[in-house]
Amino acid sequence: MRGPEIVLRDARESDAAALTSLLMQTYHTTWAPMLRPEVAAAFGSGERTQAYVQAHWNAFVVAALDVDDDSVVGMVHVAGDFVDALHVAPSQQRRGIGALLLAHAEAHMRALGHRIARLETDTFNTQSRAFYARHGYAEVAMYPDEEWDSGFTTVLLTKAL
Repeated sequence: MRGPEIVLRDARESDAAALTSLLMQTYHTTWAPMLRPEVAAAFGSGERTQAYVQAHWNAFVVAALDVDDDSVVGMVHVAGDFVDALHVAPSQQRRGIGALLLAHAEAHMRALGHRIARLETDTFNTQSRAFYARHGYAEVAMYPDEEWDSGFTTVLLTKAL
């Protein structure tokens, strides 16, 4: 038996709560366990995530289950040639949703005339690093992760489009 089809569509303002929830799910499963308690507490409130969604939702593409168009299971945010965010609900990972979102992002960047796609992850995030490597991204630089004040190391990845 096949699961529901995944539909990619532009985000709607009514998706804001679902998008915030999705980003907080991936925060709690991926980053929070790795952060110092005081840093985790600062991000754990969700205020920063909610502000990000409110500021950028209209630039997001969401993955939704076609049986319930309001069930957001993934999202991607592209700014120029940079994948600013790509998240899939932990319960929906390894179903090809991330690959669909990434392919959509790359096609969008190509259509805008970009020749290179760029994105970042952290060195500890071996799952995302492996995902991007499978999709042709190369790790080209590493530098301190200043966004999270975490002590982590950020990895810059690029791919020729």
